[in-house]
Amino acid sequence: MKTSIIIIGLVMFCPILFSQIKYSGTVYELLENKKEAIAGANVYWLGTTTGTTTNSSGLFEILPFNGVNQLIVSFVGYQPDTINVNDTNLNIEILLSRNRQLAEVAVVSRKSGTHLSRTNPITTVTITSAELCKAACCSLAESFETNASVDVSYTDAATGAKQIQLLGLSGTYVQMLTENKANSRGLASAYSLDFVPGPWMESIQISKGASSVANGYESLTGQINLQFKKPSTSERLFLNGFASSSGRFEANANTGFPIGKKWNSALLAHSSSDSRKNDHNGDGFLDEPLTVRHSILSRWEFKPNDNWITQFGIKVLEEERTGGQMNFNRDISPFNQQVYGIAIDSKNLEAFFKTGYIFSDDNNKSIAIVTNYTFQDQKSVYGRRLYDAQQNYFTGNLIFMSHFGDPLKHKYTTGVSYLFDNLDEKISGDRVIAPNGSRQEFVPGVWFQYTYDFGTKFTLISGIRADFHNIYGAFLTPRLHMKYNLSDHTSVRASAGKGYRTPNVLAEYNPILATSRLINVADDIKQEEGWNYGLNVTQYFHLGTREVTLNIEYYHTSFQNQLIFDLDSDTRSALFYNLDGKSFSNVLQIESSMEIFRGMDVVAAWRLNDVKTTTNGILQRKLLQSRYKGMLNLSYSTPLNKWQFDFTTQLNGPGRIPSTSSNPSVYQRPERFDSYLVHIGQITKFFKSWNVYAGVENIGNFTQSHPVIDPSNPFGDYFDSSLVWGPLMGRKFYFGFRFSIDRKDK
Repeated sequence: MKTSIIIIGLVMFCPILFSQIKYSGTVYELLENKKEAIAGANVYWLGTTTGTTTNSSGLFEILPFNGVNQLIVSFVGYQPDTINVNDTNLNIEILLSRNRQLAEVAVVSRKSGTHLSRTNPITTVTITSAELCKAACCSLAESFETNASVDVSYTDAATGAKQIQLLGLSGTYVQMLTENKANSRGLASAYSLDFVPGPWMESIQISKGASSVANGYESLTGQINLQFKKPSTSERLFLNGFASSSGRFEANANTGFPIGKKWNSALLAHSSSDSRKNDHNGDGFLDEPLTVRHSILSRWEFKPNDNWITQFGIKVLEEERTGGQMNFNRDISPFNQQVYGIAIDSKNLEAFFKTGYIFSDDNNKSIAIVTNYTFQDQKSVYGRRLYDAQQNYFTGNLIFMSHFGDPLKHKYTTGVSYLFDNLDEKISGDRVIAPNGSRQEFVPGVWFQYTYDFGTKFTLISGIRADFHNIYGAFLTPRLHMKYNLSDHTSVRASAGKGYRTPNVLAEYNPILATSRLINVADDIKQEEGWNYGLNVTQYFHLGTREVTLNIEYYHTSFQNQLIFDLDSDTRSALFYNLDGKSFSNVLQIESSMEIFRGMDVVAAWRLNDVKTTTNGILQRKLLQSRYKGMLNLSYSTPLNKWQFDFTTQLNGPGRIPSTSSNPSVYQRPERFDSYLVHIGQITKFFKSWNVYAGVENIGNFTQSHPVIDPSNPFGDYFDSSLVWGPLMGRKFYFGFRFSIDRKDK
């Protein structure tokens, strides 16, 4: 811990750089002489594709663009407006008026909280806080229930651990970022989806395919970037309370306030507990683990002048998780009771510091440094297997942004980065064959990214980085993104790039210890690498006066040296080794959205997963994954936003279950699961400063039948909780409230 404190001190007090000065403003409409914020309005510089969208409060921030001082503000169903910007201190307010001639710039209709960027060459979907409020969204794990691109599922039937899937592949191939800082790697990945409170988040950006080289070499299927509430824009006071029929209780609070003219601060707090023992299928195992979790985030912003800004903060979290059989007592040694229990104690500390300078003689030139430090400690019991680990993770990135000649056409960003990762783990217990997974990584790197912008027609981003790994040597990461507007109504994106990943087997897969399978990890696990290729076509057209967005995308991912998690070769084993053969993912998704009448938004999507991996010498479909997924989301807001009604239905297709034919017949499972439906509904009532909401998850009460094999004899040869493909919890009712007081200085 002394090492951790020293590193934190260095991170917090070194004179390092980040960020850029930005214009800010708010986009409104006038309803009955009252200003109402417009979420999802497009704001971009005249004659360029450089722009942004407003958040759920109508707020936007945008970087200066050299030589251009006119902003275009537009939204579906409203008259576009052009704003002259001449003062960097200007806090802009834009009032849009309705017009029957629809402005062809918005991807989704008003009230929808999900927006596809029209200007970014990288396919990027933004989920705003308005979208997060359509469902319970207690944590990051529950933030994608109304999103068609990202799946979140349980890894097993005992620990409560969840995993993300993007482009048909597990979340280990998705680079998780917080405000463009990497912070979820190795040990943090198993349970970290529950560590991020939903009410803390301002938005989530999902970038698909090979992402920018600026954030590292690990993104293969995409990036998920979280934006927390900021010191300068957070509510003066926000309170949230939540309770569910499953016994979950949660409280969240945050406040943001200025300190003088140059400082802003924000404090965010969270406390939650799952206190009820639920066993709806009567197998003697908890359907969900009991948890007690507390976390707090303090962040600060210092802006001494218009060219310099500094941000830093620290977050602390503690979680106690208890699962297994109903009568397990975590206060008694697992070796002194004949009860199978799971006890996981996690401590997490994160600190960041970033500051940056924009050159006064050229608004398109800036220098910045971003740093982040994470300490993760986990002490865990899985029956009579013990797994303890600590991880110290640090990243630093020096960034310089400038241009060649005309800044409207030729821009570049370059920098140097450094990654340090120290993992120390210990495991004990029977039926585990694994090398010591402790390791230290030192990875300095350099990178360069060039952007060619040919007006509103064509944009190209090409990047390459070179990294020098102390274990795996030097390697190159090339990436390319292109966007071409065939017309004002049709755009095409294409991408290609390579990614690498260091596998930390037991740190990332330690929930597999909650079985009686033999855990066998190969001695020499190599670094994973793969290529990703993507094609995206977006079409906008009108049905009467209503705009419809149709998005079609296809992504292909292929691997070399992939880490294989093999449950096929032996019913009683879980094998980990590098790929010997082919492994690929093909994902086709079609999504459409529109406002069918005022206040009524509809999003419909269909995704086909063709994911195959060679295990036991056979190329076969990925296990425990649905072959396809369909989603329909309906959201209706009454006039003046007094009530909101949200409903989502998900169709999950059939999939493959690894063979259990060598088990006795009573412990065998089918080798295929059928398609199933999951429904979610919520009603929200809005008042002046607060709202109340009530909803139902899993309305149809569908659950996977007998997810745990041989639960009555968990210390025997056939106990297995790893074959999970569907919901574990049945119908759940919940109720909550939100109260907020906005800041007068916004």
